Amino acid sequence: MKFLSLLLVAIVFFGSFSLGFKVRANELGINFLQIGNASDLPVLIGTNNFPILSGQGIIAVDADSNVTLFEKNSNAKLLPASTTKILTALTCLDYYKLDDVLTAKNPVVEGQRMGLVDGEQMTVQNLLKGLLIYSANDAAIVLAQNYPGGIDAFVSAMNAKAASLHLENSHFTNPIGLDNPDQYTTALDMVRLGKVAMHNENFAQIVGTKETVVSDVSGKFSYKLKNINELLKSVEGVEGIKTGWTEGAKENLITYVNRNNRKIYIALLGSADRFGETKELINWIYANYVWQRVGYIQKAVSQVRLF
Repeated sequence: MKFLSLLLVAIVFFGSFSLGFKVRANELGINFLQIGNASDLPVLIGTNNFPILSGQGIIAVDADSNVTLFEKNSNAKLLPASTTKILTALTCLDYYKLDDVLTAKNPVVEGQRMGLVDGEQMTVQNLLKGLLIYSANDAAIVLAQNYPGGIDAFVSAMNAKAASLHLENSHFTNPIGLDNPDQYTTALDMVRLGKVAMHNENFAQIVGTKETVVSDVSGKFSYKLKNINELLKSVEGVEGIKTGWTEGAKENLITYVNRNNRKIYIALLGSADRFGETKELINWIYANYVWQRVGYIQKAVSQVRLF
């Protein structure tokens, strides 16, 4: 009887652990079926020569398992600069149709601009291209101006979207990424945001575009847009996502890489060399990790970091 009682307690405990693990995994967006089955997980095979990077907040995550591959101050609250425009784009995609036509209303802003003029009309699709490829601040303003209630209501929608995505350490005061003490994010939140964004087919297609030409609806004005992400099409596997820079934020870069179907997301904030350091980190990860089939218990206890 005593043996049977102990066995029953063990079964109940293990069942509770499994259920609790599954619930927590689901909360964090982890594919529990992949974890529960014998799927591949990244395993570090080299422990020397870890990259020394200037970024103030960094995290690299395996896309399929959510295992953290590299981390430095990933919860530090930092200025997002134009990586803000990832959330700006997702907020737009929630409300607008791509063929909606918006009117510019004196879109005079500082920083990077397409050169939109007062009264100009352009589709949401082309404005999103200006926003994400060229990081155009005037495109961000026009998209926000035309939202019901204007820019303030759009920023409220951005923060509501951030809350719905569990970006618990992020807050936004403008759709551009201009520095403000109340505009902040973390590397961890930006990886989460980037992962959601890249699952949107329209978003992924735009950020993966090296250069293109867009025009207003009349065809009178046209704009050549060149992607300012230097890693796109030059570093193997890089398919996006978004750059950012201000004097206060320094250099930011959110990146999605896919090499041989091994996919990773990287957020690098507050760097002195966003492109060089991200490239170094990408190459280090693929040189020092292998993806192996690992059993369930080892995954649950030893490998999976529920970030």
